[in-house]
Amino acid sequence: MNFKLKSFKKAIEVTRIAHIHYFEFTKQYRTDNDSHPFCELIYVDDGSILVNAQNYSGELCKNQIIIHKSGEIHSLKCSQDSSPNIIIIGFECKCEALDIFSKAPLELAGEQQKLLSEIIKEGRSVFMPPYDIPNLKDMKKREDYPFGADQMIKLKLETFLIELVRGLERKEDKHTDVITDAKIYEIHKYITTNYKERITLEELCFLFNTNKTTLCNSFKNTYDSTIIDYINSLKIKEAKKLLRNGTYSITQISQSLGFSSVHYFSRLFKKKENKSPKEYIKTIKAKFES
Repeated sequence: MNFKLKSFKKAIEVTRIAHIHYFEFTKQYRTDNDSHPFCELIYVDDGSILVNAQNYSGELCKNQIIIHKSGEIHSLKCSQDSSPNIIIIGFECKCEALDIFSKAPLELAGEQQKLLSEIIKEGRSVFMPPYDIPNLKDMKKREDYPFGADQMIKLKLETFLIELVRGLERKEDKHTDVITDAKIYEIHKYITTNYKERITLEELCFLFNTNKTTLCNSFKNTYDSTIIDYINSLKIKEAKKLLRNGTYSITQISQSLGFSSVHYFSRLFKKKENKSPKEYIKTIKAKFES
């Protein structure tokens, strides 16, 4: 039997990776104007930054992404009261479909955030955690890589970029479930605005005219997290930022985030970060003093 083999069209192909970073910036951190012969993806995992680039200048907020084009001059700046967590990925890719992401920030959906996190996890197997401008010493020895690590990073990044483009197409074509999506995003916004206060499921159900089952299932499906875990994650991220700022004591931070006690705060922090608040402070200081 004769078979006709199908060739695959490569809509998006990442040819090389420059760097994969997860930065925990201090307040007032900034970079000089710079450009690279590759694309650079910027994603805000927590807080916000100010981006200044040829195609877009303005704020980049939590869960938003922008992709600078190859050769595009750009810089970033943290405000006086913000210590954001930022993901930066430099990659070589020639695809005009990505150009639109250099013109305005895009907020990632839950599944897109999950894909991006998988890239970071895989990237740790190849790139050392950087604390300054990347260079060759940030690369691990090839014999230390897990099997297929390079290829997995390439495939995951290509999958993520394809999903970004498809996501734009779905937004243009989708007309169903708009109310449901809008409501869950509104709930998400309410939580991110008020997470420092005590938020209960009963309160959310009352405010957004829904029931616990629908609320919890919809939130879990959209953000891949329970509401309680999500609130606690926001509290811990804010705690890390405040700890890096160095303005408040651990007890003051615990109180400002609505924890019932500093002991409960410390236990939750260690559960999430595998280190106590005091150990976290020492780790951050060591990174920037080395």
